[in-house]
Amino acid sequence: MTKTVDNYSAFNKVNLSNARSENESFEDYKKRQKQNSEILKVYKTAGRDNFKQMFPNGIIEAIKNADEKAEKANAETLGEAK
Repeated sequence: MTKTVDNYSAFNKVNLSNARSENESFEDYKKRQKQNSEILKVYKTAGRDNFKQMFPNGIIEAIKNADEKAEKANAETLGEAK
């Protein structure tokens, strides 16, 4: 029998380091730490297989999509307010 290799990387391109980067502001650092904490909490609660089902392309893509949707909704709300 041949073994199948699962190349899924849930944390691909996620900076899980506790160290603050040189060009990272303190506010960005704190935001990243909070985000990392929430990501790991979901991962530990759901498990690897469920996390893979929830985020098949990795967590970074899901975060980017959520940010884009939020920006779009915010722009629509501001447009209606005028």
